[in-house]
Amino acid sequence: MPSNTTAPPAKKKGRRARLLLLVLVLALVAGIGFGGYWGVSTVRASFPQTTGEIRLDKLSGEVEVKRDANGVPQIYADNETDLFRAQGYVQAQDRFYEMDVRRHVTAGRLSEMFGESQVDTDAFLRTLGWRRVAQQEYDEVLSPETKKYLQAYAEGVNAYLKDHEKPAEISVEYAALALTNDYAIEPWTPVDSVAWLKAMAWDLRGNMQDEIDRSLLTSRLGASQIKQLYPDYPYALHQPIVGQGAVDESTGKFDPEAVAGEADGATTGDTPGTGPGASGTQSQLGALSEVLDTIPALLGPNGNGIGSNSWVVAGKYTTSGKPLLANDPHLAPQLPSLWYQMGLHCRSVSATCRYDVAGYTFSGMPGVIIGHNDKIAWGLTNLGADVTDLYLEKIGPDGYLVDGKVKPFTSREEVIKVAGGDDRKITVRSTEHGPLVSDRSSELEKVGQNAPVGNSAPDRGTGYGVSLQWTALQPGKSMEAIFAIDRAKDFATFREAAKNFEVPSQNLIYADTAGNIGYQSPGKIPRRGTGDGTVPAPGWDSSYKWKGYIPFEQLPYEYNPKRGYIVTANQAVVDQKTYPDLLTKDWGYGSRSQRINDLIESKTKDGGKISPDDMRTMQTDNRSEIATLLNPLLLKIDISDPYVREAQKLLEGWDYTQEPDSAAAAYFNAVWRNVLKLAFGNKLPKELRAEGDCINVRPVDATGPVDEQNKLVRECGERDPDSAQPDGGDRWYEVVRPLLKQEKSEWWTTPGDRTNQPTETRDQLLAQAMKDARWELTAKLGKDVSTWSWGRLHQLTLKNQTLGTAGPGAVQQLLNRGPWNLGGGEAAVDATGWNAAGGYEVIWVPSMRMVVNVGDWDKSRWINLTGASGHAFHSNYTDQTDAWARGDLLDWAYGAAAVDAATKDRLVLKP
Repeated sequence: MPSNTTAPPAKKKGRRARLLLLVLVLALVAGIGFGGYWGVSTVRASFPQTTGEIRLDKLSGEVEVKRDANGVPQIYADNETDLFRAQGYVQAQDRFYEMDVRRHVTAGRLSEMFGESQVDTDAFLRTLGWRRVAQQEYDEVLSPETKKYLQAYAEGVNAYLKDHEKPAEISVEYAALALTNDYAIEPWTPVDSVAWLKAMAWDLRGNMQDEIDRSLLTSRLGASQIKQLYPDYPYALHQPIVGQGAVDESTGKFDPEAVAGEADGATTGDTPGTGPGASGTQSQLGALSEVLDTIPALLGPNGNGIGSNSWVVAGKYTTSGKPLLANDPHLAPQLPSLWYQMGLHCRSVSATCRYDVAGYTFSGMPGVIIGHNDKIAWGLTNLGADVTDLYLEKIGPDGYLVDGKVKPFTSREEVIKVAGGDDRKITVRSTEHGPLVSDRSSELEKVGQNAPVGNSAPDRGTGYGVSLQWTALQPGKSMEAIFAIDRAKDFATFREAAKNFEVPSQNLIYADTAGNIGYQSPGKIPRRGTGDGTVPAPGWDSSYKWKGYIPFEQLPYEYNPKRGYIVTANQAVVDQKTYPDLLTKDWGYGSRSQRINDLIESKTKDGGKISPDDMRTMQTDNRSEIATLLNPLLLKIDISDPYVREAQKLLEGWDYTQEPDSAAAAYFNAVWRNVLKLAFGNKLPKELRAEGDCINVRPVDATGPVDEQNKLVRECGERDPDSAQPDGGDRWYEVVRPLLKQEKSEWWTTPGDRTNQPTETRDQLLAQAMKDARWELTAKLGKDVSTWSWGRLHQLTLKNQTLGTAGPGAVQQLLNRGPWNLGGGEAAVDATGWNAAGGYEVIWVPSMRMVVNVGDWDKSRWINLTGASGHAFHSNYTDQTDAWARGDLLDWAYGAAAVDAATKDRLVLKP
C-alpha cells in the first residue's frame, strides 16, 4: 500500500516480483483458479466465533464479549488479568495475521515469512535492535504489575492459537504461506507487545530525514539557500500550543502562568559543515536514505505529513457545558486499519479491578492508547521532538576515534533465518552513540570521503561511518504509561502517568468530568552539548555528546488556560526564544493548528457555543492555506493560450475548499505541484527527487560554462515518491510565502527546454506552471475542464498489508478495496496527504476520528478508517470506510445500558 505496510515495503520493484508467486498462490486459495467450495471454505475458516461459549485456559471467571453491528468488542470481566487475557484472545480472533507480521518487523525476522527479499531489511532492523531493547525493558525496567498484564494478554493470544492449530483457521494469508514455505506460527510473548512501541517510536522519531536531507542539499545548494528551504517557525502567524509559561529558576519547574522572557541557550550552536563547499556526501547519505525507504513504516512516511489533530474546548464554550475533545491521527492508510476499537470494563470498578476504559488501541498490545474512562478523556498528536542524531564516526580496524583516542566497538552477531534459503550472519557494531548503521550498506562504508565537516575533522581515510543515537534504543517505561493513563482519574494522576510516556514523545491533551482541560508534553528529549541536531555531528568530538535529558518537571504543560481551549496539530509547542531547552528545529509549520484555532475563535466569538457536530465539521475542514496566498496571483497572470485560460477561469470565485468534486481544487493543486517542481524540485540533488523524475543538470563537480567538454548530464531521482522533495507540505508554504512578494529571485529562474522559454521572474514561472498543469490534467482527466474533479486525482486505495500490494489485478480486487475519491489535502485540517513530488495519490489520512462528549460519554462519536476485522472477506473488513470518507461518525456506546442496546453478538469466555 502507499507509503506504509506492516510487511515488506510496497514500492520496491524487486519486492513485487519476489512476492508474485505468493500472490498467485493466494489467488488459488481465494478461488480464482478453482472457484470451488475449497476456496470459499478456506476463506471462511478463519472467521471468528462471536456468539455462544468458548473455554479459555487460565481464566478465573466468566468474561463477556459484546460486539456491535460493526464488530467492535466491549469486554466485561471481574478482575484485571482476565480482562487483558480476554483482550488478547479477541484481538487474535480479528487481527492475528497483522499481529504476527508486525512482530516479525519489530524483531527483524521478515525473511522467515517472505524469504530472501527481506534479508537486507532484517539486517537493518537487527542493527537497530528494537527487539533486544524491548527484551531489556521487560527484564529490567517494567513493574511486576505491568508484566502480569502483558503475560495475561499473551496467554489470551496463545489460547486462541491453541484452538486454531491449522494456519488456514487463523487467516487466509497463512493458507498461502503454507503452500510456499514451511513457516510455522510461534506462541505470542509479552516482549512481542512491548516491541511494537519501538516501531511506533521509529515512525514518529522526528527530524532524522531532515538531518540527512540538509546534508545532501550541500551538493547543489549553498548555506543561505538551504536555510531558505528550512525557514524558522512562523510564530507571528501560527501560535504554538502553549501560549505562555516559563521554567521557574527557583523551583526548576515549568510554570504555565509565568510570563516568559528571552531564554539563554534555547538555541545551541550550529554544527560545522552547513556552508559552501561542504559537499560530496550525496551518494553516501543518499544510500542511508534509500535504506530508510526500505524499512516498513508501520505508521506512515516519516516527515512533515506524519502528524495528527487534537483539540479540547472547555465547557464554557460548548453547548453541553462540559468539555469536548477531538482527535484524528494522520497516519498511512493500511488494511486493516492500524487502529482497533474496543472497550475494557471491570464489571465492578474497585481497588482490585480498576479499568473502565474505551477507545482505540493497537492489535498486539494490551490496554487502550487513545480514548476515555469514566472520569477523563485524552488524545495524542506527535510532538516531533528531535530525539535522533546521526554521528559521523572516524572508524578503523580497532575501533572509532573520540578526542584523539581509539575506543573499541561493542559488537554482537545476529543470525537471520531465511525461508527457503540459508541462514545469514551479520555483525552489528556500535559506538558510544549507538549502532553503526553504515555497516548495512556497501555505499555507507565509504561515508565521509567528502563529508560535510569542518577543517578540524580527522583524516578521512576510506571515509567515516554513520552511527545513530536515538532515545528509543534505551530501555524505558512507556508501556507503564499506557496502563496508568487508562486508569487516571484527574489531571494530577494523568500527569503522573505521562512521566513514563518516554518514547515516542507525544502531545497529550486532556479533559475531565469536573470541567478541567489540560495539555502535557512528555518524552525523553535530549539536551545536546555542541550542535543543534540539524545535520550529522562529528562523533570524534565529545563536545557533541548528549548531556542528559530535559526533566519532566520542566516540560511545557497547560491547565485550564484562560482562552478556554487547547489545540495541538504538530505545531511548535512553545516559542523557542523563551524556552531554555531546544525541543527541535523541525516542527510542523502550523497551518492545520492555526486553522483550527481560527475556527474555534470564529465559532465562540460573541458568545457562540461549539456543539459536538461543530467539532466533527472542523475535522473535515479542507480549506487550502497555500491557495489563499497563491491563487490571487494566479488570477492576475495574463494568459494568452485559450486552453490554459480555460483552466485559469476555474480559479475565479473559488473559496479555497478542496471538495472531491471541485475542478478548481484539482487545477490549483496541479499548479502548486508544478510551481514546486519548477522553482525547487529541478534544483535539488537526485537523492531527494522522486524515482523516475529525470532532468538534464550540470554535473556536481563541473566548473566553467556548459560546452562540449562540460555537457549537461541526464540525472534521475532516487527517492521513493512518498518521501521525495519538495513534498508540498506547510514547510513549503513558508518557503514560498516571502518569495511571492519578490518579482525576481534565483528560485524563479529556470533554464527552459526545447518547448518552453526560460523564466526569470515570478509571473513567468507561475505562467509556465499553469501551462504545465493544464496539460498534465488534460492527460490525466481529459480535455474538457468541466469534467475535472479533485477526487478523481486524489484517490485512496486501501491495500491488504502484504499480499495485496502486488500481483494480478484480480487478486488485488479480492484483497484490496477502493478507490475512494477524496477531498481534503496536504496540510489541511482534513489531512488526506499527498506528496507533490510524487503525485496526487493519498498517502496519509485521518486514520480514525473521534469526538468525545466528556461526562455524557454515550453521546460521543467515533469512526475507524476500515473495520474491526482483519479477515479480507469478513463483513467488518471495511464496513466503516464509506462513512469515514463522507466525514461521518458512528455512535460510541460506553455505559452498560448503551452497550447492551448496541450489542448484536454476545460471546462468553469460560474457565
